Amino acid sequence: MMPTVPEPVGASYTDAEVDAAVQALTDPARLRAVQDLVARAAPQIQRVLDEALATGGWFGSAHEQAVVQSAQTDDLDARVEAVRTLLAEETRIGMFVGVTVGFGLAEELSSRSTKTEDA
Repeated sequence: MMPTVPEPVGASYTDAEVDAAVQALTDPARLRAVQDLVARAAPQIQRVLDEALATGGWFGSAHEQAVVQSAQTDDLDARVEAVRTLLAEETRIGMFVGVTVGFGLAEELSSRSTKTEDA
């Protein structure tokens, strides 16, 4: 079973808009503000990430099989390479899902802010 990829929601952004937003986060003060928000919401975000990873099939039986296969590789160099590859794949998947959740969180906060301002 292939993992599911969440559908994009809400507004779409041009490459230039995304590049500008990423560039804005290189400002230490802006990045610090975002880090503070994430730190406050970390427990709730962790639950959402766990559910998204489980629901999407990212860490199901195929992943477990890859873990066991990597650990049981006889050749030490091959085992180390297999574990490194597995860790890199897990990191990429975690980042992808994390960014997806972050976009969703930003959209939720933005829509609630807009609704509050309209009221």
